[in-house]
Formats: sequence, structure tokens, C-alpha cells
Amino acid sequence: MTVTLLKSRALNGLQAPSVTVEVHLAFGLPGFVIVGLPETEVRESKDRVRAAIQNSGFEFPVNHLTVNLAPADLPKDSSRFDLPIALGILAASGQISSEALGNYEFIGELSLSGQLRALNGVLPIALTLKNDTQVGLILPSDNAAEAALVEDLAIYPADTLLNVATCFLKNNPQALSPYHRKSDVLTVASVYPDWQDVRGQTQAKRALEIAACGGHSILMSGPPGSGKSMLAQRFPGLLPPMTDIEAIESASVRSLNGSFKTELWRQPPFRSPHHTASAVALVGGGSNPRPGEISLAHCGVLFLDELPEFERRVLEVLREPLESGVIMISRAARQAEFPARFQLIAAMNPCPCGYLGHKSGKCRCSPDQVARYQGRISGPLIDRIDMQIEVPALPADDLGRHAQGQSSAQIQRKVSAARARQIRRQGKPNHLLSVKDIDQFCALDAATMTFIHNVMTRLNWSARAYHRVLRLARSIADYDAADDMGQDMTKESINPVITMAHLGEAVQYRRVFAK
Repeated sequence: MTVTLLKSRALNGLQAPSVTVEVHLAFGLPGFVIVGLPETEVRESKDRVRAAIQNSGFEFPVNHLTVNLAPADLPKDSSRFDLPIALGILAASGQISSEALGNYEFIGELSLSGQLRALNGVLPIALTLKNDTQVGLILPSDNAAEAALVEDLAIYPADTLLNVATCFLKNNPQALSPYHRKSDVLTVASVYPDWQDVRGQTQAKRALEIAACGGHSILMSGPPGSGKSMLAQRFPGLLPPMTDIEAIESASVRSLNGSFKTELWRQPPFRSPHHTASAVALVGGGSNPRPGEISLAHCGVLFLDELPEFERRVLEVLREPLESGVIMISRAARQAEFPARFQLIAAMNPCPCGYLGHKSGKCRCSPDQVARYQGRISGPLIDRIDMQIEVPALPADDLGRHAQGQSSAQIQRKVSAARARQIRRQGKPNHLLSVKDIDQFCALDAATMTFIHNVMTRLNWSARAYHRVLRLARSIADYDAADDMGQDMTKESINPVITMAHLGEAVQYRRVFAK
């Protein structure tokens, strides 16, 4: 008897290596064996496939059946191989034709009744398939909208095993209809609360607007109820619209754990893990590496509330991703790299009771207690956070006033104009500027250079702090000049001068928790 071949895909991080499903039907005692490093979900497919074939009106062969998932040295997990295994069995037993199977790749989990169920990780598979081959992808209907976000890829959704099998019948094959992306998927409507809801806190709001402009990380300190969480929850609504590349990258990561929803397409993710989260939950891991919170926040916001309550060991794992924007998860048998270019927004109380410096004077924490509490955040981590601001208690008069200030949409337009200036000038946001870029785009005159050198000497800043202050000053200059963005961009408007006022404001944003 011959061997029937079908194509499918495995997952290794965001990569989707090709897998050949080989099905061999031989004479001998009845049996069903799956080889090729199958993990538990794949080994269990034997029972799902058998029931699905029988309940779809086909016969399950009583011969000795061997399924090989090649290459044999690549671990295979997930239930996505159910559909190609079932079709391979039907083709090997002569119930459907195998001639046209090579024109498609197949993924899908089967229920016992033969229904096709949705899978995680479809978007990375669709991206890889578009780049590797020109064949079509047959998959569950519930995953069609997600896969169709990849342009110029032939998508063929199906509801049941019977729907797919009838397309390959020998005498009367039927055609599956290709899926076309709906236009409303491309619309962008913010799902985040409005910036205008925040009363008072003018200085904190300006700092967060500048952070959104340049992509800077920020740490807020203030007593309970001062509005830190409220500001953070509204922050994603200020960010510029995601580019096509950013949207696809972010959606691909979230697709791996099933948290991506097509109706949230192009919405920057907002992740807020509890302070009891482990290091693996934060950066990802497992024997089969999965993305953590920092990767699920890729191109969006990672909000860490009550920052000192996180274990210090957990916080330290943020240091490398904050610099590199990627995380490499290494295990004995597998390695996976995930993007982790997130914007860190953190919040904390200034002391254990939370009321240090409060006008009520009810804080009774000793200096040693305050030092130990703030010392839970290491100096190297603080040094990597661009902005460190105070969010003071809100006066009662501010709470009774009507909403003032600009809405999220208004601020987003200004932030987008400033970000467009950065991309036009240097091809990247300000927080990604290299040392060479800083020398070129953050040039200072003699007076401002003397000022920043004096600040460095007095505050004992590191070279990293120096470069981060210059990037921040660059963002402040861009944001203050954003109102004239509607005019023709001259060389001066693309690269507004960093003044002493811009640099002084940037310095103030790094003095609260200077270590």
C-alpha cells in the first residue's frame, strides 16, 4: 500500500515550521500508531479522529495504521493535526482522492461528532504560510477572520470534517468557498476610557502624554486614591494608531494563547498582571515555551500596579527586555524568541502605609521602613525607567469640578503628530534612539550641555540616565511643537530645538526616585 502525504504546521514560538503528515495503511492486526515526537494532545487525537470519521459517515479502516509527523526531531503539540490525520486516513483507505491534497495545508481540531473547533496560534501559521508557499489553508470557520488578517493568503474555512472530505471525493468533488476579509475589521474605535474623565492631576497627565509621544516607560508614586490606576487605564487611548506591522506582530503573539479578538484589531494591548505573578508568567516559559505578559503587551502597555509588592526576583527579569525589546526563552530541548517591545507603566505608594508626605500627616512609617519599602525596587531597574513622577492626593475642590482638559481623541492626534515627526526625522520613536542617534538628533548648545553635565555630577547619574534624559528632552520638544504639524514640515519643524526648558523638565522627571 502507498503512503499518503498531507501538509500541516507546528508552532515553535512565533515560527510555524512545516510538518508532513504521512499515513500508511498496512495489512496486519488492527492498530493505530502516531510517531514523530507527538505530545499528549497529539497522541489523544487517535480517539478523536476515529470517532469523527465514523460519525461523519465514513468507515474507519481495520488495518494497521501508522501516522508519522515529519520531521521526527521536531516536537508536535496541540490538536491542530486532527484534520490532516483524518483526511490522510480517508485518502489512504480510498474513500477520498489524494490527488488535490497537495494544493492545501490543513489545521483543525476535531470533535467526536466531526465538527471543527477553533485553535490558538492560527495567525503565526498564516503569516509563515504566506511567506513559505502559495498553497491555500483549510482551517476551522471560527479561525477564518483571524487568518484573513494576512493579506493575499487563500483561506478556506470549513465547519466539519465532512465539508472538507467532500471537496476531495473521487467522483463528485465539491469546492470550498474562499474567505474574504470583512471591511469593518479594519476600522479602529478606541475601547479605553476617556482621558477627560481624570480630574486635576495636570502635571501627571502631561508627563503621561509625553511618555505616549516618545514611547517612554514611567513610574508613578502617590497615596492611595490619587488616580494612578485611573491614569494608567486610560493611557493606551493616547497612543498613536498601530502600523500594519505592529498590529500583525501584536496579534500574532496574543493568538498563541487565544487572547486575540479580531474586533480589537489594531487596539494596543493593555496587560495588568497581579503582583503575585511569577517570573515565568511575566516573561514566558514552560517546557513548550509560551509568551508571558511582557510579550502579550508587545506594541502596547504593561501596567504593574503596586510595584514594590512584586517579588524582587520577578521584577529583575524586566531589565533585559526593557533594553532589547525581545525575550529569548531557552529550555534543554527547545528555544523560542518572542518580541517584547512594551511600554512599562508602573505605580506604587511612597511608603508601606501609603501616606508619606500626605497633607493629613497620618503617615507613621519610620525612615528605615520607607527605605526598605522603596528598596524592593533595585537601582538597575529604576535606572531603566525613563520617567519617575509623583501623583499627589487630589484636593476635594478638583473632584467637584466638571471635566476639563482635552479628550483622549484630541491628545491622540497631538501624540500622533509628534510621533510622525519622529518617524520622519529618524525612522523610529525617541525611546529607541541609539547613542549615535542621540549625538545626531539630540544635539545641545553650550549652555544646555553645561547644565546637563552639572546635573549628572550632582545627582551621580549613570551614562544610561544621561542618554534617557536626552531622549526624553527630545520627546518634550517634539510634543510641544506638535500643534504646527498640519503645516508643511520644514527642516526646523521636523527637528525642533531642545531648549533649556525642555531639558530642565526632562531632568525633573527623573529626580523622584533617583538612586
